[in-house]
Amino acid sequence: MTNSNANLPRLIIVDDDPLIRDALRLALADEFDIYLAETRIQAINLLREMPALPQLALVDLGLPPTPHRPEEGFRLLAELLAHSPHIKILVLSGQDELANARHARALGAIDFIAKPCLPEKIRAQLRNALLIQRTEQEQEHAEGALLGIVGQSPPVQAMRHQIMLYAATPFPVLIEGESGTGKELVAAALQRLGANSKAPYLVFNCAAISPSLLESALFGHIKGAFTGAHSAQAGFFEDAQDGTLLLDEIGEMPLELQAKLLRVLENGEYQRVGETGMRKSRARIIAATNRDLRLEVRSGNFRTDLYHRLSVFTIHVPPLREMGTDKLLLLNHFCDFYAAQSGNPPFALDTATMQLWERYAFPGNTRELRNIVIRLATKYPGQTVSTAQLEAELDPQQFTADTPGSDHGQRELALHTLQQQPGFSLDKLLLEQESHYIDAALELAQGNVSEAARLLGLQRTTLYSRMETLQKHKSSQSANNTIGEAH
Repeated sequence: MTNSNANLPRLIIVDDDPLIRDALRLALADEFDIYLAETRIQAINLLREMPALPQLALVDLGLPPTPHRPEEGFRLLAELLAHSPHIKILVLSGQDELANARHARALGAIDFIAKPCLPEKIRAQLRNALLIQRTEQEQEHAEGALLGIVGQSPPVQAMRHQIMLYAATPFPVLIEGESGTGKELVAAALQRLGANSKAPYLVFNCAAISPSLLESALFGHIKGAFTGAHSAQAGFFEDAQDGTLLLDEIGEMPLELQAKLLRVLENGEYQRVGETGMRKSRARIIAATNRDLRLEVRSGNFRTDLYHRLSVFTIHVPPLREMGTDKLLLLNHFCDFYAAQSGNPPFALDTATMQLWERYAFPGNTRELRNIVIRLATKYPGQTVSTAQLEAELDPQQFTADTPGSDHGQRELALHTLQQQPGFSLDKLLLEQESHYIDAALELAQGNVSEAARLLGLQRTTLYSRMETLQKHKSSQSANNTIGEAH
């Protein structure tokens, strides 16, 4: 459902409570073009059908089919950012546990608002998020040839060298990296430093459009090619001319369309939907993905020949946890930038807080780091941020050891956890870790329990037994929560 005011910033609201959805729409419709959804699936389908990607999102964590747990909401956060990397997400949730708030921010949400909340506070937060987004876009356009790729660690220096080396070639480049690492910045740097830097540069997000419309969007269509094709329409390949086309989230492209993309890469030929004659593309292709395409090839979700064609040159964008002291360079970079933008003095970290910053893993990578800096700059302008104040912004499960795998580092992490989490339960922690690994294995194995057991190094019967134990534990926890609420 939409307010259909194209002149206003687009806002998608995802909440399974119809009263809350309607109340938010009435309260915010004068300032935002509002789209409503009640489930994760509905939100993603709506996103693919929207005329343009939303700038903002308000997301409830407790969504069907598990409205009393945050997992579905967490999954939606990751999917929204995959579809629209620049979207600003505010989590609006009745599940206001501190751990949920921290994890939502680690996944990329700009902030967390607990229900109930006054509409004017939500409006102010949305305005602020929109201002931050516009400021970031202005920064990216003003930051020179490498578009603000900050860092001096060996992985970043190696990446810069690859960018300089591959920019002048006409061949495809595959950019791999986790969500939030800045793959679009690398693609833009390749284009800016390339021979056709003045030619068009287009970004096509393969995850943001309904699979049924992908072919038309990429290649165009003729009048009458399908229901609703009232006139001929050029696609992204045609609009790119002899410039550069970034195919973002290439791992989301359906198999049947991969064959047609392969033909373009091999000989430049493509057809508009419904057309018999061939057209020629001169565009250079850059592809980006946060998936492991080698794994996708092995699982049959991605064509081997297309993978080899796309990966003539491959650039790996390192996660922040591998960038060492670059965490501090990025801290200073964004701290100075947002202080200059706001006109407020920058905040500072004392020695102990700086050490905590260096030990944090930043699972959301540079996107998460940037959001943390924004929150600290807003809350503590000109102040020295304490360890406790910084910890309130971080996910406590995401601290690295001093040396990966070292006994000392693991001991320090355990000490930190026990000191900062009253009521800590070792059994609960181990069950949560086991649940995460089982869920990950089942996802990689596409639900095949035998394959998941192999990935985990277990017998299939053992995995079934552990899954049953976890399910009983979750049911017990749910029953206890219900009893507590009844009282």
